[in-house]
Amino acid sequence: MKITKNFCQSVSLSIPKKVQCNICGWEGRHFLSDSWHNHTNCPKCRSGIRQRLFIIALQNIEELSFGKIITDRKLLHFAPEEIITSVIREKSAQYVTADYFRQDCDLKVDMSYMPQIENEQFYTVIAFDVLEHVPDYQKALEEVHRVLCSKGIAIFTVPQKDNLEKTYEDSSIVSLEDRTKHFGQCDHLRIFGDDFSRIVESKGFSVTAVNESDFSEDIVNKHVLFPPTLSRHPLATNYRKVFFCRKTS
Repeated sequence: MKITKNFCQSVSLSIPKKVQCNICGWEGRHFLSDSWHNHTNCPKCRSGIRQRLFIIALQNIEELSFGKIITDRKLLHFAPEEIITSVIREKSAQYVTADYFRQDCDLKVDMSYMPQIENEQFYTVIAFDVLEHVPDYQKALEEVHRVLCSKGIAIFTVPQKDNLEKTYEDSSIVSLEDRTKHFGQCDHLRIFGDDFSRIVESKGFSVTAVNESDFSEDIVNKHVLFPPTLSRHPLATNYRKVFFCRKTS
């Protein structure tokens, strides 16, 4: 049987498109899987749950909307991900990227020590899955607080082990193999627990943690804001959150 182009197109059109990426617009039966989670990564833009949660919050929660925290604001973005940069760069008044290792960013900085940035320079600071890499993450939170203007907002994501009450770190764990075993990745220095919000609040912030429960079941399923099946990996972050942290003092 000869397979024609029109036949392939008709088959493609007949396949139900159950999921859609709310960042790039890709639609299909399911997302791609990785070694930890099944069907959570967009095949076009490679967005994961944390990125899609962030954008859906900007699109649907008024007090956290583009107009309130991105549009015409001065932003500092650590370890910028292109998929997020492409959405927010043009909306901001000034968009500055930063990283300690990468050469393609505007600033080469240690997040826990940023003397080149003056006090209260930015309205919004973004750092997705960065703090687990920083040797002194509590000092990094203090530095972010310092460079934020009054009432400014920091937006964090961190890997949190399911049902871990207290953040786990151990400075004696130094080998790449042991860090992977204890923290989930060879360049991670800790794995965060349910106490993350309280830690950030202790640094002068009020914290709003956004997760899938803030949206309807239809939106969650359509944009895959929660793993379709829970990962059984012992260090899995199944319950992703985006932390919107408002400077209060």
